[in-house]
Amino acid sequence: MKRSSTICAQCCGSPKVGEKCRKGNKVHLAVDALGHLLALCVTAANEQDRAQVSELAERVQAETGKTVEIAYVDQGYTGENAADAAEEHGIKLEVVKLPTAKRGFVLLPRRWVVERIFGRVSRFRRLARDYERLPETLAGLHYVAFVILMLKNVAEILA
Repeated sequence: MKRSSTICAQCCGSPKVGEKCRKGNKVHLAVDALGHLLALCVTAANEQDRAQVSELAERVQAETGKTVEIAYVDQGYTGENAADAAEEHGIKLEVVKLPTAKRGFVLLPRRWVVERIFGRVSRFRRLARDYERLPETLAGLHYVAFVILMLKNVAEILA
């Protein structure tokens, strides 16, 4: 399951042609059905989600030993290029879409796992805002947050 989350900084000046006016970083995550981190990619907030599919799919397959066959993604990863990039690594993308007659809160199948992870990670103070200048630092802090979350699960199991 893949999804991205934008961590906002302050608004920028005038954007370049074809770019959004968005400062900050975007975190792309791939997690398994239990919410365990498989791959993480940090990019600039003005980059498209679909452009990161190839790198994220490659990292997922390297981490899992090429056992992932299907990935549930949100609507930011739609399009032929994204599907082709994932197919190169042996992954079929299934887009989880909102129902057309949405009324109130709708729990989307499979997507709630990633949303829950982003909710848990956003409770960490350093990850709530975009304080970091380097994407490597932000990725490292996300890894630390996931280690803390995993240790919490292990402690509950052992207790």
